[in-house]
Amino acid sequence: MKRILLLLALLVAAVPAYFIANGTVSANSISMLLNVMTGRGVDTPEDQVIQERLRVPEGFAINLYAGDLPKVRFMRFTTAGDLLVSRPHAGDILLLRRNPDSPSIAGEQITLLEGLTRPSGIDYADGWLFVGETNAVGRIRFDAETGSTTGEYERIITGLTDNGNHPYKAVAIGPDQKLYLSQGSTCNVCVEQDVRRGSLSRFNLDGSGAESYATGLRNSLGLDWAPWDGALYATDNGRDMLGDDYPPCELNKIEQGKFYGWPYYNGANEPDPDFPDAPAELAASPVAPVHEFRAHNAPLGLRFIETGSWPEPYDRVAIAALHGSWNRSTPDGYRVVSLHWDEDQISRRDFLTGFEKEGEIIGRPVDVAQGPDKAIYVSDDYAGAIYRISYVGDQGDSQ
Repeated sequence: MKRILLLLALLVAAVPAYFIANGTVSANSISMLLNVMTGRGVDTPEDQVIQERLRVPEGFAINLYAGDLPKVRFMRFTTAGDLLVSRPHAGDILLLRRNPDSPSIAGEQITLLEGLTRPSGIDYADGWLFVGETNAVGRIRFDAETGSTTGEYERIITGLTDNGNHPYKAVAIGPDQKLYLSQGSTCNVCVEQDVRRGSLSRFNLDGSGAESYATGLRNSLGLDWAPWDGALYATDNGRDMLGDDYPPCELNKIEQGKFYGWPYYNGANEPDPDFPDAPAELAASPVAPVHEFRAHNAPLGLRFIETGSWPEPYDRVAIAALHGSWNRSTPDGYRVVSLHWDEDQISRRDFLTGFEKEGEIIGRPVDVAQGPDKAIYVSDDYAGAIYRISYVGDQGDSQ
């Protein structure tokens, strides 16, 4: 705790001077830093505020699925319709029961695991629940139908470093029944001493068979596979301290063995001013993003969705959560967007907005999940909330 308080004091002291000098400070910067460092946020908004502030496309409706969940981050639905959620700053994994009487509102809340080291990424497969802690990956036997665990929690991948800027670990089970592990960078921009940081690795489900899968990924916490061709995509946060509007954040199509630019390149393979001379083997073939988000939007959760009866514009689509800026002179991000694939082009539309209005911030989207009911669920670690967005067709008014 003393270490965290010291780091916060240093950050709070350093932020105003640096960002005023660089024209990228706002009144929200310190609040957003505290949110990142400690999970500190605001109260869950009342329904009236949700309906007045938050906007979804025509034909969709939004409601609060669960509130008063401070520090809630990443989510996974079980086949039974229960929702698994991680809370890094609380050190626990919760299960929100499906509510058969009111499906649009979560039922009983159960603590599955506690006392963990800042757990973030979660997934389950082959009868196991997997958890990405900042210094390890653990698993425990999990029955999705009953929503219960048995046996002891065991750490199957250990010795992970959790120092620096981006300690959280994303875990996802791929179509190949392998465990994918993303580890963010220790820094804003640097050459890592631990080559596992700023990269994506792959393992067998028991933690064996470690292999490097992709490198040059500064902080990729959203991982998912496109259902139409099985391609892996990942969000990535661009670096800071180069002004309000540069460099862009990224969506990358991940292929094994490829290098995605960081720290030597930004955006469409533009050399970084602090690291202009990439090693020859990396300079030969950096991979540019397939889509760019605005600078400092901080894309996190990513989910390809089944659209069913949704209208045609949502035929081949993923939903991404933009956590929002902490170091822009004007706040930006703080929304959820839909990404639309049309041949080789990816376009972006707003899907959930209103978290930021005239500098007032009431939420920071983190992750996206789709329930068995096909509704979209969005976690918000700033307001301790999970929102449910359902398609209701002509019954729903544009908000």
